[in-house]
Amino acid sequence: MPCRFLIVALLFIFVPLAKAAVIPPTENFPLPTVDLSGPAEAAARHVTIARGTTEVYQGHPTTVLLPDGKTIYCVWTINHGGPCGPMKRSDDGGLTWSGLLPVPENWKSTKNCPSIYRLVDPRGKARLVVFAQENGVMRRAYSEDDGKTWSPMQPAGDGIVPSVMPFTDVKPVDGGKRLLAMTNIRRPGETREKYSNVLAQSFSTDGGLTWSPLEIVRDIPGLRLCEPEIVRSPDGKQLLCLIREDAKHESLFMTSDDEGRTWSKERTLPKALWGDRHKAKYTPDGRLVVVFRDVGRKTSPSNNHFVAWVGSYDDIVNVREAGYRVKLIHNHRRGKIFSGRLMDDCGYPGLEVLPDGTLVATTYAKYTEGDEGNYVVAVRFTLKETDAALVLRETQNTPPIPNRSAR
Repeated sequence: MPCRFLIVALLFIFVPLAKAAVIPPTENFPLPTVDLSGPAEAAARHVTIARGTTEVYQGHPTTVLLPDGKTIYCVWTINHGGPCGPMKRSDDGGLTWSGLLPVPENWKSTKNCPSIYRLVDPRGKARLVVFAQENGVMRRAYSEDDGKTWSPMQPAGDGIVPSVMPFTDVKPVDGGKRLLAMTNIRRPGETREKYSNVLAQSFSTDGGLTWSPLEIVRDIPGLRLCEPEIVRSPDGKQLLCLIREDAKHESLFMTSDDEGRTWSKERTLPKALWGDRHKAKYTPDGRLVVVFRDVGRKTSPSNNHFVAWVGSYDDIVNVREAGYRVKLIHNHRRGKIFSGRLMDDCGYPGLEVLPDGTLVATTYAKYTEGDEGNYVVAVRFTLKETDAALVLRETQNTPPIPNRSAR
């Protein structure tokens, strides 16, 4: 049996969902896209965390995975950038979810895209921390018992103003002695550009309870930089910052070789990574998976939907159009009740990697046709499955090997 057919046979045995559709590359979009958004794939791997209704729009979720490798918390808002507070927990890696969990009443007074992290202070004390904002002030709440009980929302620090977004990423630096957090704020003193955005960062030395004054690290007039994501290089020596850009929608990146004290000049990301609100994690085989809202390339087969890019750290910093894409969720057009932008309202994601390599990507999206508001939905998949779909398509499109023994 030819080797490639043996591979396909084994894939059908060990990867039962290898039949996912593959959108082939084109001249205008050179990477293949595995499609996990269709009805059959959705039934197999999409899990609804919060259902949108004709009265309720669920928005802007983020997630955190606990060290047990199976407990995931998800926090989000009601309506677009609306009140914070809804929170659920999964005890089985995102397969099932609890009802709404109790949180302090004053969480409802905070708004706009809450973010949740597990942060460890220099003495090894771990806390779950949720960041949100209220009237331009970044606030935070924390749990010291793995989410069983939570503090009220309190100011995150005297210098964390004026806040536009809660921290969109927090990473340990300097061997865990400090935490580096990044976000976007309005350009100080701006009078002409109402929605200006510049990147800012802050450091914490007490595990995220208090933070240093925000420091602007990148301001490019004419561009609107926002929602940075931090990725550490595989060798641990470099930080990579993925940047959403809201004027030209051509996403950027920069790097730091000194734990975030200084940053390189920005460069344009590979076009396959142009999008909003990137969230990145490494898989057990060392590859990098980045999930985001696909915008910037009208020729993309998943434009305005929730996607993942699969590749390597080197692909990004060397600006290579490499790897492949995965369409995770189809984002439907607006109905009559929740009016506004048609299809670009999704993608503020959580991304977790379970010990067995299963990825759990969570977003909000207009999940159904009609007038229901956005849902919060988790997608569970593995790279073995998406790799297998690509191999299967390749073998199906390979001409058969001639029978050279025939005469």
